[in-house]
Amino acid sequence: MGQWLSWIKSNEKELLTILDNLAKKAVETSEALVVLFSDLSNFEQTKKIHKLETEADMLTRDIFFELNKTFITPLDREDMQRIASKIDDVIDFMDGISARVYSYKISTPPPYSQDMAKELVKATKEVEYMVSKLQHMKNSKDMIEHCRNTSKIEHTVDDLYREAIKELFETNDAIKIIKLKDIYETMETASDRCVDVADVIEDIVLKYT
Repeated sequence: MGQWLSWIKSNEKELLTILDNLAKKAVETSEALVVLFSDLSNFEQTKKIHKLETEADMLTRDIFFELNKTFITPLDREDMQRIASKIDDVIDFMDGISARVYSYKISTPPPYSQDMAKELVKATKEVEYMVSKLQHMKNSKDMIEHCRNTSKIEHTVDDLYREAIKELFETNDAIKIIKLKDIYETMETASDRCVDVADVIEDIVLKYT
């Protein structure tokens, strides 16, 4: 019986460790995006971002595999699936930003793109912090505060997005508008997905504390 309980606890810890590693990949990807926007000729950075996205997909599959074979999970199965899926979405959209820069042959960093990328770093770090605390949710107030921080960052990204679009439409360059609008929208969506993660975690905190 003791061995069985030990196995369960080990399996629970493994699930949360994989989830934490996935959140770390989100931070790495956002940081790589900032580097990319500082030098768009650095195609190695685009490859690095895509590699991180591939690794994140593998971690997401690992989480779903572990959840499917585990009878007892540290948190509700659906909550863990939602967190993993939303973090994976964040990374997918950031990879999409990098891919668009490459495909559209953008040679000069679009206005506001660097600022938006830096906000994504802040948002993913908030996500990583919250996920890392899921094993020991001792301070619900602290967790809620970080959920709120993620929303504040998202509002900042929204403001930057609106300014970027306003200035973009003043160019009267149809091709440029189509390309950059797509990039800006993808950055804004990545930020939205970070808030989705925070919303799930806030639900968990309120449920368990």
